[in-house]
Order: sequence, then structure tokens, then C-alpha cells
Amino acid sequence: MKLKVVLLSFLALWLSTAHSQPKELDKVAVIVDQGVILESEIQSRLQQVKQEALASGQDLPSERALRTQVTERLIMENLQMQMADRMGMQISDPQLDQTIANIAAEQGMTLAQLRGQVAKDGLSYDEYREQVRRQLIMGEVRRANVRRRVYITPQEVQNLVELMKEQGQQQAEYRLGHILIGFPPEPSDEDIESARDRAAKVLDLLSQGSDFAKIAIASSSGSKALEGGDMGWLNINAMPTLFAEAVQGKDKGELIGPIRSGAGFHILKIQDTRGLETVEVEEVKARHILMKPSVILSEEKIRTMMKDFREQLIAGEADFAELAKEHSEDPGSALKGGELGWADPENYVPEFRQALARLEKDQYSQPVRSTHGWHLIQLQDRRISDATEERRQNKAYQLLFKRRFAEEADSWMREMRDQAYIEVVE
Repeated sequence: MKLKVVLLSFLALWLSTAHSQPKELDKVAVIVDQGVILESEIQSRLQQVKQEALASGQDLPSERALRTQVTERLIMENLQMQMADRMGMQISDPQLDQTIANIAAEQGMTLAQLRGQVAKDGLSYDEYREQVRRQLIMGEVRRANVRRRVYITPQEVQNLVELMKEQGQQQAEYRLGHILIGFPPEPSDEDIESARDRAAKVLDLLSQGSDFAKIAIASSSGSKALEGGDMGWLNINAMPTLFAEAVQGKDKGELIGPIRSGAGFHILKIQDTRGLETVEVEEVKARHILMKPSVILSEEKIRTMMKDFREQLIAGEADFAELAKEHSEDPGSALKGGELGWADPENYVPEFRQALARLEKDQYSQPVRSTHGWHLIQLQDRRISDATEERRQNKAYQLLFKRRFAEEADSWMREMRDQAYIEVVE
């Protein structure tokens, strides 16, 4: 009896299920080479775009046009992800977590606040993580494939540097000190020679450190003599052409002249500048001995040896260059006695850079461990170097690269799209 009841219940359930309407869970919307885009992906992206537009008050096109745009974007993403798979390109979880932490920091949020914002935007945190991972992977794919298509000549860089200089000079302002050693309206040769001699003596005094304002008050025939020769701030386009040509490329504190004009001999001093990009960097001159742990040399053995080297050097019982030639495993510097030459400290690994920062001139470091091995370092000197031109070169190159990269990236994407098999499933 019980068995009959169970069978009847099962039959009723089967009949009910058989006559109910089937539900479509998902379907393939687009075939993209070896991959597919699902309808759910398109709907999810449409919903995301609509929410972002609503939040920013942006008007959207028709549903059909919007779907076309979203589908095209997903096709390009799918092609790039397939290429990433072929290249074996991956983003690890620690890399992803660090990137998300950086995104939160850039937006002035904690990680918890970012999670809350993601949820508010209608995404789960796992979905958000995977979106960021995809963006990172696609960025790497683009860089790997487009970078080799970009070629920039040194002449292109130099042309842009010159243009940047001209634009910068147009905005530049100089505070000039001016001394005029004048001569009569119709000077004789003797008048000119006398004025030239006096100008040379004034320049010599200034070069030796004499006060510019005092000498201007005492010697200048210029209209600003009583103000110590202070001409105030002048845009390079507003000052006399003779002065504008003379000050270009000159730095704060430089003396210029004597410059002859119809009025006499002019001596200028650049008291200050503004609107000019000047970059100074500290460079260090150092040498080191590098030793790497091996089966024969343990970490502790190397550390002990380097301490002994340091004591011998301080006592004057050993020569650094000879120790480097005999023991250093740095192929680039060992034969040169460990010499690294002048360099920006930022070029060195953190441990090496931090050790240098603690040293005075001619001092030796304690043994320092870095990713390369153990170092014994001597700081030979420091200097301040004008890196303005180098920075201009780098900036010009980066601007050209960014522009050319964007152009080549568009071309690469179009080529990839044209070569792919795309079928929109109706």
C-alpha cells in the first residue's frame, strides 16, 4: 500500500514537471574564434553601463545601439584574453590584491570602503576582482604586442625637446639685475675703449662676489641704478631683444656680459627665475665588493670575510681596488677595482641605496645583503647634478611613446578583429 502511494506521488511530480514551461538558463550570443560570449555577459555589462551612466547623469543611445557597443567591447576583450592564454600570461592573487589596494588608496578609500562601493554599484567583490584581473591581463597583452611596433628616432625626441623649450621660454620670467656702463651719444674709439675697460673691471668685481646692488648704485648709468639695478620680473618676450637672447639657457645666479649696445656696455645678473623647469638630482660615486653565497661560501662566512676586509681597509692594511679584483663577483665593476662611477642612487636596489644614504664621504659600510648577494660599499663622493636636459629628453620620449603606442594599439586591435572569426548568434 505504501509503495503504491509513493509511485503515485512520483508520477504526479513527473507529470507536473513535464507540462511546466522550460526555463532558458543562458545561451551563446557570439562565437569569437575559439571562445564564446554568453548572453548573461552582455546583459551584465549592459546593466553596469546603465548604472554608471545614471550615476554620472550621462544620456545613453538606444538599447540596440548600446547593445552593439557593449558586444563589440566584449568581442575585443575576448580576443585579448584568448591571446593571453596562448602566451601563458597570468596575474597572481598577490599581484591582484596589491593592485586593488593601490586602487583603493588612489581613491582615498580603505579596502573595506572600496568593497562597500563595489556592492553599491551592484557587483559582488569576486566579480570586481575578476574584472580587475582581466583588465591587468589585457593591459599586459597590449604592451607585449604593441611595444615592439613602436619606433621613435632620436631626431623626433630632439625636435620635441626643442619645441618644449620654446614653449617653456615663452612662459619664462626672469628677475634681472642690470648695470649699464654708458658712453656718449656719438662716442669716439677712446670713449668705447674706456667704457669697455670699466665694464670688465665691474664684471671682475662681481665675479669675485661683490654686492651687485652696491656696484649698480655706484657705477650704473641705467634707469634702475638707484634700485640697485633691479629690473623686476620680466617675461622673456617683454624684455629687450638683446637681453632676451642673452639670458636664454642661463641659470639663476649667472652673470652675463658685457653686452654692447648703442647706449654702452650692459652687465646682467639673473637674480631669479620662474616658469622654467629646472631639475637637480644628487649623484653618488661609489665602489663595492660583491660576493654571492654558494656551496663553498656560506652567508655567515661571506659576512665574516667582509667584516675583516672592512677592518683592514680602515687600518690601511689593504687596498680596496685589489680586494675587489680578487674577490668581487660583479663582472661589471670587479676589473675596475669595484668602481661604479657616478650614478643616481635610485638606480640601485633598495638595500644598496639605503646603505649609501647612511655613509659619509670615504666611509665603508658594514656588510649589506641584497638580492644580488653581499656588498661591502665605499662612498667616494656626492654631487648635485643638473638633470633638466635628461628629464626633458625622458619626458619627450614618453610623450612620443604614449602617442605612438595609442595609434599602434588601435591598428593592432583592428588587425586582430579583422583576422578573427566572429559570428553573432541570432
